[in-house]
Amino acid sequence: MNQAISTHHDAEKSLILIIDDSVDNIRLLSGMLKGQGQIIFAMNGDAGIELARQRQPQLILLDVEMPDMDGYQVCRKLKADPETRSSAVIFVTAHASMSSEIEALEAGGLDFITKPLNPPVVRARVHTHLTLQRHTAALEHLANRDGLTGLYNRRYFDQQLEREFDRHKRQRLSLGIAFIDLDHFKAFNDGYGHAEGDTCLKTVAEAISTATRRPGEVAARYGGEEFVCVLPYTTIEGMQNYGEWICSRVRELNLVHGYSPTSSYVTISIGLTAEVPPESGTTQKMMANADRALYEAKSAGRNCSKIVVS
Repeated sequence: MNQAISTHHDAEKSLILIIDDSVDNIRLLSGMLKGQGQIIFAMNGDAGIELARQRQPQLILLDVEMPDMDGYQVCRKLKADPETRSSAVIFVTAHASMSSEIEALEAGGLDFITKPLNPPVVRARVHTHLTLQRHTAALEHLANRDGLTGLYNRRYFDQQLEREFDRHKRQRLSLGIAFIDLDHFKAFNDGYGHAEGDTCLKTVAEAISTATRRPGEVAARYGGEEFVCVLPYTTIEGMQNYGEWICSRVRELNLVHGYSPTSSYVTISIGLTAEVPPESGTTQKMMANADRALYEAKSAGRNCSKIVVS
């Protein structure tokens, strides 16, 4: 069982997950935290873990004493999962001993609140950790971005691809990758200069970004004039349509390229792949397929997309 409880709307709205087997405790905590964010809840460990995967809350208030799976076990599972490990966990417990505090910290919790609950203390600790989460998220946002184009960087893309690969493997759904390369970019840079080259990269990156904005989609600069995108829940046909669409969007930019033997304007070549990740499959194999497809697109004259599947 899980449910969402609406709270005061905020420009920096946070999501708080309460995992507790007691309806009374959930109501009590929800009342204390009114106005601090949207509150959702689950009444056992398994439901809480699944809800955390789906919604990725900034903060989790986790009861220690629950049947089947106690709070420490739940926290260890949350911290072992790439999809949920970034959520801050505050334990809620009737035990205030040093051994309980040590166990909470060792399980991955950041703090704990003791029962009986003191409303000002609960609000203060939750506010503190939500503020820290926002600051951390802002720093991570900067660390995950390419300085020139504003797209995600290669490190972030690699992390997200692993997450999506594992998720699609569990759900038995198709995942797509697009490898994008600016055609004859060295000639553009040499002919027009690096400043114009940087402007060209930023313009093309913006076109790729605006076309890659469905939930879960990630567009990144992979290096130099190479870009890469991961597209969740996308079939082979969907990837083919995506490749043709991105090629046409870049052509429509009408960026003059007088040094290209392919076209008078800037164009791109795209390598595509899509599959339901097999149990023995790897992200490296998928990337290799996309890279091979990119080679085929270049061999076919560039300014087009090709697809390779396992």
